[in-house]
Amino acid sequence: MIINHPIKPFYNKNSKILILGSFPSVKSREQMFFYGHKQNRFWRVISTIYGYIEPKSIDEKKALLKENKLAVWDVIASCDIVGSSDSSIKNVIPNDINIILNEANIEKIIVNGKTAEKFYNKYIKHQINRVAICLPSTSPANATWSIEKLIDQWKRELT
Repeated sequence: MIINHPIKPFYNKNSKILILGSFPSVKSREQMFFYGHKQNRFWRVISTIYGYIEPKSIDEKKALLKENKLAVWDVIASCDIVGSSDSSIKNVIPNDINIILNEANIEKIIVNGKTAEKFYNKYIKHQINRVAICLPSTSPANATWSIEKLIDQWKRELT
């Protein structure tokens, strides 16, 4: 069944780094904001890197992103997906990343994990002529990466 991405991109004209996931999880779609599953380590990683208490509310998450000039969206606008399983993604229609690039001076594009990288390289890279840096996924499914290793790897690109 085709599911449309229900969450607007989060960015403003001051955003410098664009972080792209693949497609929002069921929990994220329910909450209408990015990385909504409490097991996803995205917010813990980002808040640790920038010296914040881990945000709980969507307003706190938005403030953390805004204060650190981070934009967040996903590579995929719509697809067939079973639950939150990246491996089940089919029939992809990509998001138009130019929506953000035309308004913000994005200096770096980061993809959160190999699935985001795969679809970015397939659908977006050639359209905008920009390489994305792939960082290890913050998803709980990426169990081979400890929180400490994730923070270390992400910190290299975010600071």
